Amino acid sequence: MAAATAASSVALLAFGIDSFVECTSGAVMIWRLGSEARSGGLTEAQIEHIERRAQKLVAVSLFLLAAYVCFDAAMTLWQRERPEFSTVGVALTSISLIVMLFLARAKRRAAAALGSRAQEADAFQTTACWWLSLAALVGMTLNGVLGWWWADPAAAFVIAGLVVKEGVDVWRGEDDYCC
Repeated sequence: MAAATAASSVALLAFGIDSFVECTSGAVMIWRLGSEARSGGLTEAQIEHIERRAQKLVAVSLFLLAAYVCFDAAMTLWQRERPEFSTVGVALTSISLIVMLFLARAKRRAAAALGSRAQEADAFQTTACWWLSLAALVGMTLNGVLGWWWADPAAAFVIAGLVVKEGVDVWRGEDDYCC
């Protein structure tokens, strides 16, 4: 987030904020699994209630992320704020592309093993971080190499749209999460 602030990069800031949202989503999953483990003799209906509550909390985190990204991207475009190239940002997003890909796959495997839609939603949260990393990297690169200052906030809008769509699917309990 410090690199994003220094470079005035909305896509890089979205990537940084997503890290906090990712932690929130992970905390929701710890709560969900802990509730089930502590209660031992829960009925199927009680487990489903906990599952739906966790799923909705993950969806809310997706909506909050998308709202902030859209607001910041719109302000960047409106004010014609030209982000600077960030070597640190390029390095962090490049590393994140690799790490988040493996982490999302591991979370999806865990979701399948647990039969947990909330865990699947959390896996998408990690996939969203991968997409944000890619968008931030593309936006920063186009800005740095071609001078297309608007590519940074434009990339953020694309990702916000994806995150909103998936947030709606998670909220509704649909099982067709992205990627």
